[in-house]
Amino acid sequence: MKVFLDTSVLVASVVQKHESHARAYAVLDRVQTGKDEGFISAHSQAEMYAVLTKLPSPLRHTPEQALLSIEENVLKHFKITALSGADYTALIREAALAGIQGGTIYDAVLIKCAVKTEAEKIFTLNLKHFQNVAPKNIGSQIVAP
Repeated sequence: MKVFLDTSVLVASVVQKHESHARAYAVLDRVQTGKDEGFISAHSQAEMYAVLTKLPSPLRHTPEQALLSIEENVLKHFKITALSGADYTALIREAALAGIQGGTIYDAVLIKCAVKTEAEKIFTLNLKHFQNVAPKNIGSQIVAP
């Protein structure tokens, strides 16, 4: 099955003391073992790095630890998708017409990337945020691990 993981799931899957680690890791493990075909957005790499290096101590990763965690746990196993300039232009237009404001646009970016991959399941720990910005025809594909 094609699955798309958002940043919240990626972070929880590699931080063992995260409250959602077991659920998130189970999704990550299915990709790592080849049971599912995994996709992430290019944006999530930077976001994951930012989060891992700014977590409260003792969960905080050094820059080197964050890089290693991303490379070993994610980049070796997932395909990366990105939006083109035209995709961003269309997204901003769609967001404005839908009344999307502020940081919610970043959830819309991830949804647009997920749609581009034709993922059958979109995993997020921010279920309500994603469902609020997703096109109605993919709402049922958005799930929490």
